[in-house]
Amino acid sequence: MRFQTPLEPARLIRRYKRFLADIRLEDGREVVAHCANPGSMMGLAGEGMKIWVEPNDDPRKKLGYGWRLVDHENGHFTGVDTSVPNRALKSALIAGEVPGLRAPMVRPEVKYGEKSRVDFLLSGAGPDVYVEVKSVTLCREAGLAEFPDARTARGLRHLEELSKVAQAGARAVMLYLVQRTDCARVGIAGDIDPDYAAGLERARAAGVEVMVFDCRISPQEITLGRALPFRG
Repeated sequence: MRFQTPLEPARLIRRYKRFLADIRLEDGREVVAHCANPGSMMGLAGEGMKIWVEPNDDPRKKLGYGWRLVDHENGHFTGVDTSVPNRALKSALIAGEVPGLRAPMVRPEVKYGEKSRVDFLLSGAGPDVYVEVKSVTLCREAGLAEFPDARTARGLRHLEELSKVAQAGARAVMLYLVQRTDCARVGIAGDIDPDYAAGLERARAAGVEVMVFDCRISPQEITLGRALPFRG
């Protein structure tokens, strides 16, 4: 997935109200950027961090910039926009580029369960496949990405819905997409959300599959990368 508009470098001043960030552009101007991430963004919102933002001139949008990346200034990046993984994965699914998830029909945001929408429903090649996607950005130990970075009742509900799907005979997949280029394995942050950790154990026992992929990230694009090992 290529960014629609060339990204611009900036420095983070502060992130607040979850979806807002004060930033300083290279020309010295201080502006407010939209932060499309409801999580805690632990380790990614420190004052002075180098970031990349996407400008827009859409009159329907209140803010002229959207925060897309953290630049760790060591050759590695983290994607902070939680809508990006689904867009990147959709392109890969349609192109048949995701091992184990190839199907003639790929439908996003399909209603299922109780008041839920599955990120992707794959059909036309055996049993239907229900795929939920979570963006992983937390890293507290070198090389290890973790989910979640805050308690997530919504994430737990998705696990429960997937469990019902698996028990009914369809395939159910919990796919963790790591929006970092500096991690080679993935685990669950049970100390942050023990309920989610326990819920994932129950879901796996019910037949829910776990898949993990990383991303190739640059200020030009974010694309699906390689499969990573999962540490439950």
